[in-house]
Formats: sequence, C-alpha cells, structure tokens
Amino acid sequence: MRLMLHIPVRLGLLAVFLLALTGCAGAAPMGTGTGATDTGMASYYADKFDGRTTANGETFRNSELTAAHRTLPFDTMVRVTRLDTGEQVTVRINDRGPFVCGRIIDLSQRAAREINMMQDGLAEVEIEVLNGSSSERAPDPDSDSNATSW
Repeated sequence: MRLMLHIPVRLGLLAVFLLALTGCAGAAPMGTGTGATDTGMASYYADKFDGRTTANGETFRNSELTAAHRTLPFDTMVRVTRLDTGEQVTVRINDRGPFVCGRIIDLSQRAAREINMMQDGLAEVEIEVLNGSSSERAPDPDSDSNATSW
C-alpha cells in the first residue's frame, strides 16, 4: 500500500521534470517574410567563439555584424532594435542559436556594441526581417542538423 501512494508522486515529479526540459520547445518559429518581427532577449557571443566555424560553414568573427537565430534562413538581414533605448543595428544571420530559453538572437560583439549592450550582457529587442522571402521555409528549430557543436 505504501508503494502505491508513491507512484502518483513519482509520476508528477517526472512530468514536471519533462516539462522543464522542453521549456522553450513550444515556441513557434518566427516568419521568414520581409517585415516579420519577434520580440525577446538578445545576448552576444563570448570571445572564445571568435574563429570557430558557424552553422553555415563560415568562420565566426566578433568584429563583423552577424548573428545567430534558431529558425531564420542563413543570409537573412535583420534589424535589431533595443527596446529601452531605440538603438538599432542591422545584422546578417550566419549561425544557429541561441539555445537558452527566452533568448531570440545572439549578436556578434560588434553588433552588441552598436546598440550599447556590452555592459548589460542582455537586452530586450525587437528583430525585424529586412530581406525575407515568404516562399522560403525556415529550418526546424528542434532539428540537430543545423546546430553547431560548440
């Protein structure tokens, strides 16, 4: 009898654990057409990633105006607007990420400097697709085929 009481508790704990693992998995991918927007937190790449290979095969450079996004096609141009200051920067998507719940874009350090977020580390932003195509299909964010193995 004592064992029977523990089974629902264990199942409940398992359910909570599984929900925590999939925390951001339910987020719908952003549209890829020109003018599509999304709002969320931006972060930027650490120094250690400079010189590594991005998901599209390029060498990552913190000195360039590039960014990582989970679903936008490579070479998409995106305007990033910092919501608290209105500062803007335009970046090209060349990598996949960020893979942290709640973050929508990882910026190169140059792009982060352009919108004065280096000291804060994170900033709430709006991203807007500038050169998208409504016929282009975004990659599946849950697929490992586009993820870098850093």
